[in-house]
Amino acid sequence: MGSVLLQGLGAVVSAATTAGLERAAARLPKENRAPFERTNHRGETVTLLEGPIAVLGALAGVAASTRGRERTATLLAGSVAGAVGAYDDLAGATETKGFRGHLSALRRGEVTSGAVKILGVGAAALAAAALLPRRSKGLGAAVEIVADGALIAGTANLTNLMDLRPGRALKAVTALSAPVSLAGGPAAAVVGAAAASAPSDLGERSMLGDCGANGLGAITGTTLASSLPRPLKVLALGAVVALNLASEKVSFTKVIAETPVLDKIDQWGRRPR
Repeated sequence: MGSVLLQGLGAVVSAATTAGLERAAARLPKENRAPFERTNHRGETVTLLEGPIAVLGALAGVAASTRGRERTATLLAGSVAGAVGAYDDLAGATETKGFRGHLSALRRGEVTSGAVKILGVGAAALAAAALLPRRSKGLGAAVEIVADGALIAGTANLTNLMDLRPGRALKAVTALSAPVSLAGGPAAAVVGAAAASAPSDLGERSMLGDCGANGLGAITGTTLASSLPRPLKVLALGAVVALNLASEKVSFTKVIAETPVLDKIDQWGRRPR
């Protein structure tokens, strides 16, 4: 019962914080909002402020509902992933894309904002994985830490890959977080932030951007790493790695549009085409 109450508190605090920050952002002078404005897939102007607001809301929910090393690990993963994502949002160039593009540029001696994000998310994911409580020791613990770090970082990047259409990334983190939200961990905080962000995102007034997608994805990945039993965690890691690799060759937007069930889910709550 105590775990359920904590998870409920996390969702409420997260949703309330997100909604309050959204109202505060709406009152900002236009010149302060301008650096965060981008053009979406329709050619309309949206704000990236949704991203930092959603991450701050989720982190507030985590702080209120999670205890011990799990809280520290989740706050670390979410805040660092959100911060380097925000840096990429504001300083990033669009010419270089994908893991391959950023790592190729790094080999040429060019440090792109995307490379900073990749390295930052990866380092934070490994540090968070090392903080999570575990029973195994020695080599077994080291292998688990690397696997958990890959799951956290991979989930953060996969969520970012979904942020190409309204509501898609929010639906993804909600689908991953909701089933484990009652098992302990910060999943309910992600659901609360996603619920509060959804009206603006689906209404195409805002988008998560790299900050929001990476931050919420890292929190979700930490939840999976800390809550799933080992067999399910292995399956989750395999799926996350496979989808990240596939993204280098395949357009998720095209696959979703050509798959009726996925397309119907993708259109839920959105403006008509």
